[in-house]
Parts: sequence; C-alpha cells; structure tokens
Amino acid sequence: MPRSKQIAEFEIEVAGEPYIWRLQRRPQWSSDPTERRGMALGVRHKEGQREAVIEFPPGPQPRFGARQLQPAQIAPELVAKAIASAVAAGWEPLSRGKIVNIAVDETGG
Repeated sequence: MPRSKQIAEFEIEVAGEPYIWRLQRRPQWSSDPTERRGMALGVRHKEGQREAVIEFPPGPQPRFGARQLQPAQIAPELVAKAIASAVAAGWEPLSRGKIVNIAVDETGG
C-alpha cells in the first residue's frame, strides 16, 4: 500500500489570532526569467475556512547542488509579516469563499 505524503503544517499567532500555515510551493527557477516562481505559503485561520496563498518573488537562484528549501527554514517573523500583509490587503480569514492569492515582497510586506 503506498504511503500518502504528510504536508507539515505549523501554527503561528499574528495579532492575537491563531493561524496555520504550510509551504505550498518551493521556489522554482528556470533559464527563462518569465517562468521563475517564488515560494508560496498556504495560510488559514485556525477556526476559519477561507485560505490564502501568499506568493513571494523568486529571489536569487541557489548554486548547483544546494539543498531544497524546507518549511522549518522559513523564519516565523517572515510568515507573521506576510499574514499581517494579507489581512491588510483585504483577506478575511474567517469568511467563506474561494482561495485568495496575495503577492508580497521578499520581506513579506
């Protein structure tokens, strides 16, 4: 029987509210600059249903043979700032509806 992949989810508190986040997509690089994609975080309120996908810019390409980005390597301060930016941009985590895509800069702002 094949094993199902477990996606690591982490809890974080932002402005007194509990959120759950996961690494939705690792950075992807290409020789074509239009096909480069930054990491993306999937975020939801612990008691809510509506999810947001927070997308970061691609950043510099790592050197050949570098290890892939792991969720535990992402700074909690970066995640907290990105969630606060998503809420400021109009994401209502306790509402119902479709997934919201929000782009932030490399600092999460």
